[in-house]
Amino acid sequence: MSEKIKRPTWDQYFMKAAILVSERSTCLRRKVGAVLVKDKRILATGYNGAPSGIDHCDQRGCLRKELNIPSGQRHEICRGLHAEQNVILQAAYHGVSAQNSSLYITNAPCSICAKMILNAGIKEVVIFDEYPDEMALGFLNEAKIALRKVKDL
Repeated sequence: MSEKIKRPTWDQYFMKAAILVSERSTCLRRKVGAVLVKDKRILATGYNGAPSGIDHCDQRGCLRKELNIPSGQRHEICRGLHAEQNVILQAAYHGVSAQNSSLYITNAPCSICAKMILNAGIKEVVIFDEYPDEMALGFLNEAKIALRKVKDL
């Protein structure tokens, strides 16, 4: 009789990948990772950090931190892109469609990212932790984008 191997569920597998991706983040306030998945295959990854070719926050400092801007507010005062923005941009850069895919994110999206998720054709968002943006959750709900939370890894 063969021995049963303990394997992570697909949700655990992709969320652990998103957590690993978040370790590349250069944000001084919050490390976020995202993994775009379709048919149990990883299409693209993204983490929060400055755009290619400019200094990262760990080199320049964080204006949001200096100005005491609370999390979930004034997203435009930031050098970085969010993980969700980067994963969608990486998919587009490489000619990979996000249509009907699932997005695994270490934190729930902000309202700007939620709008991008809607227009990218992503059908499901799977999160590990919350983010203080009720408007984002409202957008996902209104557009009937499935939102699930992975509870255990």
